Amino acid sequence: MTDFSARRVMMVDTQVRPSDVTKFPIIAALLAVAREAFVPPALVEAAYMGGNLDLAPGRVMVESRTLAKMLEYLNIQPGDRVLNLACGFGYTAAVLSHMGARVVAVDDDADIAAGATSRIAAQGLSGVQVKCGDLKLGATETFDVIVIEGGVETIDASVLAQLAEGGRIGAIFMSGALGTVRIGTKMGGQVSWRFAFNATAPVLSAFAQSKAFAL
Repeated sequence: MTDFSARRVMMVDTQVRPSDVTKFPIIAALLAVAREAFVPPALVEAAYMGGNLDLAPGRVMVESRTLAKMLEYLNIQPGDRVLNLACGFGYTAAVLSHMGARVVAVDDDADIAAGATSRIAAQGLSGVQVKCGDLKLGATETFDVIVIEGGVETIDASVLAQLAEGGRIGAIFMSGALGTVRIGTKMGGQVSWRFAFNATAPVLSAFAQSKAFAL
């Protein structure tokens, strides 16, 4: 029988801690959440491997290192209201919940959103609400933190409008095959971005740059 708890410890010790992730709440959440419960059955044995895991065409569960470092930069606090866009099967939302955040998780794929709902319920996480809907619309409230779980080329003003004053947003900005995680902070109604670290993920269709038509 596979000892997934031992694999969680190995994931933290070999992928997360060496990436300069030091905040105890992040480490504790990664050790507590059963990552294997948030992937398709065929990927259970691969749940703790490094690298992004394919969930569906163009959709991934981002690697643990990327998620942990993004959360480190976002400085999640207990009680923070967090919007998790492109939530996949709910792993990031579960980690955020274990950190004391109140999470609204949104996915635009009905089957994936249903999978997230059932998995979150099975783990008994009452602090997570899963919705299926347009990622650009998010949810009808404001949030202290927004986490986009996938690559972006552009982020609509409608998403940034849901970030509270002083709030933080994290996303993987892709330019071709290269990507960087950037952290945005909203001050004076405007979001200013700074480079955090390198990472990649497939570009989400909702956040793809419109291509100009040319003859």
